[in-house]
Amino acid sequence: MIAPKVTVGTDASGVRLVCCSGEFDLDTTGLLVKACAEAAPAECLIVDVTEVTFADSSFLNALIRLRNSRPLALRGPLPKQLHRVMEMAGALPLFEIRDSTDRAR
Repeated sequence: MIAPKVTVGTDASGVRLVCCSGEFDLDTTGLLVKACAEAAPAECLIVDVTEVTFADSSFLNALIRLRNSRPLALRGPLPKQLHRVMEMAGALPLFEIRDSTDRAR
């Protein structure tokens, strides 16, 4: 298992960037939830998932809950495994996918 890691930063425009890497499941998705809860409010929250090597439905559920609570976009490209989970759940249309923090795909 690749240990999950979540870091939070802010870019020059004030966008909050949450970077996730590693494997996320029921036991580790709380790292994402906690990091986002502790992050100061921002006009937009970007969750960078490009380095996520595994994500189960609990990770997707956390992303959906975050999206429902604030403006949120995912920074991609989405890893194949995460894309597959989102596609199977019908969740892809729920998210704006950005290829960087400043322009939409």
